Amino acid sequence: MNWVRVKSRMLAAVAYNPDWHHLYLAFRSGDVYCYRGVPAERYEELLASESKGQYCRRHILQHFLYDRIPRTFRSAS
Repeated sequence: MNWVRVKSRMLAAVAYNPDWHHLYLAFRSGDVYCYRGVPAERYEELLASESKGQYCRRHILQHFLYDRIPRTFRSAS
């Protein structure tokens, strides 16, 4: 899985696992969330959007189940 840095006031980077349909969002705050069941088209649309934050608020956040990735887990990997 490759992280893509994005130009956004809200997000630092995004990644997508096409096998599991998991979208990972790394926020500027340092928090990372995994959104499950996200179609590949949504990921592509997010990358192509002019405003990544606006796109996330309208099409990702509150629309898909998610888990917060604990910092301890991220630093161990």
